[in-house]
Amino acid sequence: MKAENATSKAPIKEAFGEWKNVRLVLIALFGVVAGQAVIWYAGQFYALFFLTQTLKVNPVTANLLIAAALLIGTPMIVFFGSLSDRLGRKPVILLGFLLAIVLYFPIFHGLTKFANPALYAAQESAPVTVVADPSSCSFQFNPVGTSSFTKSCDIAKSFLARSAVNYSNEGAPAGTVAYVRVGDTRIDSVEIAGTAEKEGTKLVKDFEGRLGAVIKSVGYPTTADPKLINYPMVLLMLVGLVLTVAMVYGPIAATLVELFPTRIRYTAMSLPYHIGNGWFGGFLPTTAFALVAATGNIYAGVWYPVVIAGVSLVIGFLFLPETRQRSIAD
Repeated sequence: MKAENATSKAPIKEAFGEWKNVRLVLIALFGVVAGQAVIWYAGQFYALFFLTQTLKVNPVTANLLIAAALLIGTPMIVFFGSLSDRLGRKPVILLGFLLAIVLYFPIFHGLTKFANPALYAAQESAPVTVVADPSSCSFQFNPVGTSSFTKSCDIAKSFLARSAVNYSNEGAPAGTVAYVRVGDTRIDSVEIAGTAEKEGTKLVKDFEGRLGAVIKSVGYPTTADPKLINYPMVLLMLVGLVLTVAMVYGPIAATLVELFPTRIRYTAMSLPYHIGNGWFGGFLPTTAFALVAATGNIYAGVWYPVVIAGVSLVIGFLFLPETRQRSIAD
């Protein structure tokens, strides 16, 4: 191309200043990479977070299970890449999106049932309710960990979310200090706005200690019992997640290379790839926790990858061209 003087003299302007190329960038971002990113993160990093932080599985055990699933699943990346050479990039990737949408909620429910059956049973038998003024409850989106939540509602919900306790929300009159109801037991939360940091920390720890003792007494375990973990079934659930990762990740490199003209290829594909993975994928754990805290459902965080995968499925189906057999020299 250099010998023929066919390289772009202004690749940034050509990639992002001409609608025909901007259109491809948007299709790549929302129709391919965003969905791939959330599936990649959900299948590995969020699965590990869910096992260790939500289900309280020993970190060493959880990491070994994830490693085993990746060891089993990694060859599938090569397989689905090869399959896309025969069937096309688009059908393989879109099928991966569809399977993620259909399977993620059953898989994460299955992880709870097989990795921490005591927690699964407690969720069914011991209802918990947070009673609070709705206007005092924040959406706890805290991507860099610097936000401080000082309201009684936020303190209660944050602890319950970290303890993997499903709860329902009940409104209370304005100005009411939030409290948690576990069966017939009421545990009042605390307001720490305006208090000294040391005193506020002490109040929160006291509240968490009282609430923790109550939820433990009704069957919520503090850790997953290694003797009760169904290791083969947990591994099967994790392999299912890796399967969806492989389906979207195997063909994606070829898809992005074939999608853009050679003269601006790496300039154009860099934006959707890095924004898709860095932003859509990177915000998954933080957004998932905020959704769990807001709704009181430990599975609510799964909505984030499911919705993004759904958006990519629709946009990809409608607008993503099939690129297999397209010359990359054009």
